[in-house]
Amino acid sequence: MRSALHSTRVTLEMIKWEHSIFALPFALTGAVLAAGGWPPLRVLGWIVVCMVGARSAAMAFNRLADAEIDAVNPRTAARALPAGHVSRGFVITFTLISSAVFVFGAAMLNRLTLELAPLALAVIFAYSYMKRMTRWSHLVLGLALGIAPAAAWIAVRGSLSPRAALLTAIVLLWVGGFDVLYACQDFEHDRRVGLHSVPQAFGLRGAFWIARIMHAGMAVLLFLMLHAFGLGIVALLGVVLCVALLAYEHAIVSPGDLRRMNAAFFTLNGIISVVFFIFIAADVLHRR
Repeated sequence: MRSALHSTRVTLEMIKWEHSIFALPFALTGAVLAAGGWPPLRVLGWIVVCMVGARSAAMAFNRLADAEIDAVNPRTAARALPAGHVSRGFVITFTLISSAVFVFGAAMLNRLTLELAPLALAVIFAYSYMKRMTRWSHLVLGLALGIAPAAAWIAVRGSLSPRAALLTAIVLLWVGGFDVLYACQDFEHDRRVGLHSVPQAFGLRGAFWIARIMHAGMAVLLFLMLHAFGLGIVALLGVVLCVALLAYEHAIVSPGDLRRMNAAFFTLNGIISVVFFIFIAADVLHRR
């Protein structure tokens, strides 16, 4: 029992399960907007299964792909795989099982979700190699999370819509922006080992400006979303609060002071995603 609990704890730490709060609320928002209210409980349940499976597979695969890189980075050397707390075989098996759970969940929703499941896996796995190829890997991570609301829309309606693509663009810019900020912590390491990132390419000050531009773009799209979905005052209040939280996120970190990066990255972004879902869902349900 003690060994099982230890393995479970290490696995949950490896995949950072608590960070699911970043994408899941946006997926649930996509489902609520697609249904014009609460979708059927069966559909909602399989959406959650797909989200858990896809995210677990993505994080485990990322740990595999980055094991050697993590081992030489002081910030990540203590992660489960480079520290030897789990084996590569275990992580590979976990990745395959999580991927199978995702595909099975997609099959239980509708034909289009099943057909697109391999493409979704390709996107989320591709991110792990982007930092070796392009400074814009942050946008690929944004796309990997951004497909969540569009996928939930497809799960409910069985088809895609430009309005769902707008939700993807919102999440893409949001995630891309805060990942640029987070990557500032590895600025020196990335330059030393030859990895690509916005901070590595443009320096810390340039990276902060690019992150601000991405989040300003997200704010514009949030207000466009209100019009596109015909949302009301409750949703407007939620959007204003999200924009204010984004502004605060940028206020507590700077190129010369990254000490509060974890608060900006984890706490505030988790709050933003939850606030977004609560206010949008409340508006949709109130107007139903």
